[in-house]
Amino acid sequence: MNSTVRLGVIGLGTQGSTYARFVTDGRVPGMTLGAVADSDPGKAGRVESEFGGVPFFTDHRAMLDSGTVDAVVTCVPHYQHPQMGVDAIERGVHVLVEKPAGVHSLQVKRLNAVAAAHPDVTFGVMFNQRTNPLYRRLKEIVESGGIGRIIRSNWIITTWWRPQGYYEQSAWRATWGGEGGGVLVNQAPHQLDLWQWLCGVPRSVFAKVSYGLQRDIAVEDEVTVLADFGEGSTGVFVTAVHDLVGTDRLEIQGDAGKIVVEGSKVATVTRFAKPEREISAGIGPEQVAQLFRGQLDVSELQTTETIEFPSAWGEQHVAVLANFAAAVRGEEELIAPGAEGLLGVRLANAVHLSSWTGREVGLDFDDEQYLALLNERIADEALFPQRHGDE
Repeated sequence: MNSTVRLGVIGLGTQGSTYARFVTDGRVPGMTLGAVADSDPGKAGRVESEFGGVPFFTDHRAMLDSGTVDAVVTCVPHYQHPQMGVDAIERGVHVLVEKPAGVHSLQVKRLNAVAAAHPDVTFGVMFNQRTNPLYRRLKEIVESGGIGRIIRSNWIITTWWRPQGYYEQSAWRATWGGEGGGVLVNQAPHQLDLWQWLCGVPRSVFAKVSYGLQRDIAVEDEVTVLADFGEGSTGVFVTAVHDLVGTDRLEIQGDAGKIVVEGSKVATVTRFAKPEREISAGIGPEQVAQLFRGQLDVSELQTTETIEFPSAWGEQHVAVLANFAAAVRGEEELIAPGAEGLLGVRLANAVHLSSWTGREVGLDFDDEQYLALLNERIADEALFPQRHGDE
């Protein structure tokens, strides 16, 4: 492998052009822009003027076969991510898929199977929040037992306010057949990934979901999830697109401490001197009386640390691209291996399935059942063709 990875960008929309600019501005070590592919031939002139005349293709497969790129990033509608990933991997071209890795678990499982059959091809997913130094530090604390065994986690993430005009920008947005869902597949995949990255993959979920509650759309705009992580550990996830004020607060309660994150920027980590049950067992009647009078001082039983890192816009995406390039060269392990993209897709699918069936759904749900119910909604829309297991 050459020291420089030639990246092909598939889809020159907002995200694709951003990545292309990051690369051409020299912000991604060891990576250059090799080519751009977009189904709109009118974008050829833009590529010529903005990106130094790198090769332009209207078919991503032609770009993959051209020898102009070593790797690609998929910046296209969600349903297309898995097939484009397969197209790249089968040609020996390394691939970084945007989030989410796909819409339904069957198509992502196929992508993962193809990737597993080609271990020499680097396969990553754009979970840029995994490079956020705040969350990386919190993962270290959790995995080292810094707050003990996780008992409960809650994430309220409603900072996704989107006016009606946002959904009217294009016919595919906020549709079952075009986008595959609403806030769960568009705005919140990063938090769904971080939630299970930090706290573990839930065993099952029970969800109350509203479809078109506050927006004139068919897909979900309000979601409340109760998750069972096993061994008494539970979690709640709340997200919406109609909260004009917005809240971003994550709490992770352990049996020996607690983490509270505000605005995905500042974390307060409290560590107990001993597990909470031992503290409880050591509290006598006199101290209980003090507790009721508001006089019990527990400050000596815990320590508190505040964690905050500066984070400029774009740094986390650049970090994923740089890590991906280094992984292609065999210098680093992937921060976000592509196979892990299935976890967030399955979690979102399970939430939908729970709301559609009115029951608790295990993360080992029937993939075919989910796709069948999804296709019912696509048929009701009458805007897009129904989907098969590999698309």
